[in-house]
Amino acid sequence: MSTPVRIGVLFGGPSAEHDVSCASALGVARALADAGHRVVAIGVTRTGTFRLVPDAVLAELRAGGGAGRAIDDRLTVTGPAVELRVGNRPGTALVAAANAPGAVHAEVDVVFPVLHGPYGEDGVVQGLLESLGVPYVGCGILASAVGMDKVAMKRALRAEGVPTTPHVSFDAHTYRAADGPEKLVLGLRRPLFVKPARMGSSIGISRVTEGDDLGAAVEEALRHDTVVLVEQGVTGRELECGVLGGWRPEASAVGEVRVAGGWFDYRQKYYGDDDPMVVPAPLPDEVTERVRELSLRAFAAIGGWGLARVDFLYDEASGDLYVNELNTMPGFTAHSMYPKVWAESGVDYPELVDRLVGLALARHAERPAGVRPGALR
Repeated sequence: MSTPVRIGVLFGGPSAEHDVSCASALGVARALADAGHRVVAIGVTRTGTFRLVPDAVLAELRAGGGAGRAIDDRLTVTGPAVELRVGNRPGTALVAAANAPGAVHAEVDVVFPVLHGPYGEDGVVQGLLESLGVPYVGCGILASAVGMDKVAMKRALRAEGVPTTPHVSFDAHTYRAADGPEKLVLGLRRPLFVKPARMGSSIGISRVTEGDDLGAAVEEALRHDTVVLVEQGVTGRELECGVLGGWRPEASAVGEVRVAGGWFDYRQKYYGDDDPMVVPAPLPDEVTERVRELSLRAFAAIGGWGLARVDFLYDEASGDLYVNELNTMPGFTAHSMYPKVWAESGVDYPELVDRLVGLALARHAERPAGVRPGALR
């Protein structure tokens, strides 16, 4: 893009990934400003209230930076309560005072939902933005929902022949009715990874080895969702690749996460003092190309648009690659993998977010004639 636009950066939210979203949003706000765009920061409280961050607060936070840990460098949800409304011009949205809808604070041309987890990355906020008829960054309703739901995601991947690790899934009712959790995971070898079906940032995930309590791990996952996914662990390297684009998406360089303790948990991701990410990953050329090709196939399998980070497990001994999951709104903190792999590919942070804004506008412009944006008021 070359024309500056007004962009509403939507962040925070009621999910357990609230703090991660706040950190990602500050990185995005800085990069959008560097690309020449006007940023309107709209925070969502943990109870779901929208608040307009004052320009002075946003400017002060944007001018900061340099925090050692990604989670410490973030926006805060503060300011007057607001609501989003259909704009006066097609393809725009109004940021209006919640207690006086006629009082408009700002009008935005694009919304950048930097929201992680439920109510932000799972199609919910995408549905709201569709109803407003405003262009927005990232995947649409269906791809966001499939990308967030690990069970649905794996079904979509397997339907398109994309390799995934052996796994089973079950709901809370099935688990309660079963005669012990072991019968639900027959055929899987330990270590096992027990996960809530719809959560990110490694929240609610447990690694279960010989002698560990599988039931306790399932109970922990059920604290975050009613459906549980249990995957057979793969001894191998954790690789990640970024996808960017619309009808003809591109795959980035490949990065590697070098973890301690057997897996990349929430604390290592956001509270660690060391950077565990290696970009580019030291891999044979043919493995790198397989990762990039599978990333594009996985993105197509869920009907992706705009962006995703595709996570892999690579078993060097056998040469097998498995797609572990897709993240349709990956972390955008100063330490996140998605901006790093694209920087290695020659796309710096401001250009990256600028291209995402351009993709949002392009998708909006290509809507079928029968679709009337902003029809719900």
